[in-house]
Amino acid sequence: MNKDIAPAELRSAAKPTDTHPGYMPGFGNDFETEALPGALPQGMNSPQKVNYGLYGEQLSGTAFTAPSHQNERTWCYRIRPSVKHTHRFEKIDLPFWKSAPHVNPDVTSLGQYRWNPVPHSEKKLTWLTGMRTMTTAGDVNTQIGMASHIYLVTESMVDAYFYSADSELLVVPQEGRLRFATELGVIDIEPQEIAIIPRGLVYRVEVLEGPCRGFVCENYGQKFELPSRGPIGANCMANRRDFKTPVAAFEERELPSTVTVKWAGQFHETHIGQSPLDVVAWHGNYAPVKYDLRTYCPVGSILFDHPDPSIFTVLTAPSGVDGTANIDFVLFRERWLTMEDTFRPPWYHKNVMSELMGNIYGQYDAKLEGFVPGGMSLHNMMLPHGPDRDAFEGASNADLKPEKLDNTMSFMFETRFPQHLTHFAAKEAPLQDNYIDCWTSLEKKFDGTPGRK
Repeated sequence: MNKDIAPAELRSAAKPTDTHPGYMPGFGNDFETEALPGALPQGMNSPQKVNYGLYGEQLSGTAFTAPSHQNERTWCYRIRPSVKHTHRFEKIDLPFWKSAPHVNPDVTSLGQYRWNPVPHSEKKLTWLTGMRTMTTAGDVNTQIGMASHIYLVTESMVDAYFYSADSELLVVPQEGRLRFATELGVIDIEPQEIAIIPRGLVYRVEVLEGPCRGFVCENYGQKFELPSRGPIGANCMANRRDFKTPVAAFEERELPSTVTVKWAGQFHETHIGQSPLDVVAWHGNYAPVKYDLRTYCPVGSILFDHPDPSIFTVLTAPSGVDGTANIDFVLFRERWLTMEDTFRPPWYHKNVMSELMGNIYGQYDAKLEGFVPGGMSLHNMMLPHGPDRDAFEGASNADLKPEKLDNTMSFMFETRFPQHLTHFAAKEAPLQDNYIDCWTSLEKKFDGTPGRK
């Protein structure tokens, strides 16, 4: 339990500082934390009167009747109930943030696509106005599928707050540093870290160091969880202790503010007279979390061949079909390659899953040129893809001594659904029109000679 008094700047300031109240380790834990001593009720959830004159309020991440090992909820003890607002919700337009189903008849989603980094503009952009949807999949109304986005953020949200009733957000920074000031505490993230912001959690996004650019996976379906390790056992990959959940930290600010809600793919705004980040204490297992990708421990082959890329899964969101994810978040980071008599880069393949990749930094081993930091690629379901000619020739003729892949960190949002391009992705983002040319120079090597390699 954290009983430190909330720092004054977290309680009253409108702009970020470098002071941070801290984190608690673990993934899926049942946490308890308080920013004022004695604010957290003991032995019960809803006493007749909460200490400090606080209100008790539950945030449910699952249905009440979900099995106990899957049930997620957090009890919040706050200065005002979150229901208190002064205006009815009114629809607003955020034209670059799209939700599934979003099929544009003027756009062809079938194909192999790759983009250069979406450039920063001269416009001042916040977390909401700077979101650019690249692909959508599934259906937000039936809570299956996902959307992938690029964010460009130059300005902090001021007296403005947001939550999504549609989805949890997996945030992958590529440039700059952001602060997520949430109802349950403060998360700071930078490149090589990720954050998960749960469905329904209110937060404000601030720029600690800008401009900021990164990737977002918007998950409409079941929450992200750690994948089963199977025969790998208890260790390696992403370990629970390396995930960090913020301690309680509240704001007591009486200023006119706005709250924007994403609901069923539409955006709505209301007005309040105070900061909604006024949770003084909380306990539960439904909370935001951050994770340092540098702590991911990859595993792989130590003799010949190499496993499927699913061996690099950091997080998975189940679909209800065993072994087939709604979304997998997969990480390709620095690692040793030691396999004998093996083509070491990813092989050529077609896949029932749709793969959207992003480059955080460095060079990806299957694409020696073109896939640059901040860039993305999309290989939709059952579309063939694989190494370019130079990567193939290099790997086919390499001296297979142990080799360290350095200066590389890329990821994949993989889903069982086809990913449909938005108009922005097809017409405005910096699409590499010549991407498919990277395979045109692949040569016919077959000549019917037995034993030829």
